[in-house]
Amino acid sequence: MKVTFEKYNPSWKTKFESIKNELEKKIGFLNPQIEHIGSTSVEGLSAKPIIDIMIGVKDESGLDKVPSLLQGEDYIYYETYNADMPYRRFFIKLTDKPRNFGFPEIIHSKNEIPEELHNHHLRIAHIHTIPVSSEHWLRHIAFRDYLRTYPEVRDEYQKLKEKLSTMEWFDGNDYNEGKDPFIKREEKNAIQWYLNNQKS
Repeated sequence: MKVTFEKYNPSWKTKFESIKNELEKKIGFLNPQIEHIGSTSVEGLSAKPIIDIMIGVKDESGLDKVPSLLQGEDYIYYETYNADMPYRRFFIKLTDKPRNFGFPEIIHSKNEIPEELHNHHLRIAHIHTIPVSSEHWLRHIAFRDYLRTYPEVRDEYQKLKEKLSTMEWFDGNDYNEGKDPFIKREEKNAIQWYLNNQKS
């Protein structure tokens, strides 16, 4: 598969706010911190038109409270990823309820992932639930704010994504590995910059 991008669209911010409001109605009693992350959150950066959202819970005890609260809605819960990333609970928000596509609401193993789920046109958002005290929360927020602050880094990232979009990938995870060296390098800079700003 090839990954296709769209130029930055201000409607992505509006979509995020709409989903945020929806999530707050479902899980608001957990007092979550809900943030727009990823390329759609950075003005001027091209992206797949899928909104990346991070739900911050107080600690790891809050992680497993979220899946049941989103069941019966437009979300698929990827339980299968918990073994590799125990600090995160991952969901995809679809354009309709999973059962209307013939999809399960919970993916228990990677063998259960329907091929059609790789069709990004069916996806509205990717939801990552992470404790706010986690290093993973910090790196996502720091990287987003760093790209928003330094246009030269954003532009370098844009060029990399344009290059990767001409190549063939097995799936979205495979494509993400292509971005990984750049992201890991710049995340280190971003975290240091972010922490220095928090102190000042």
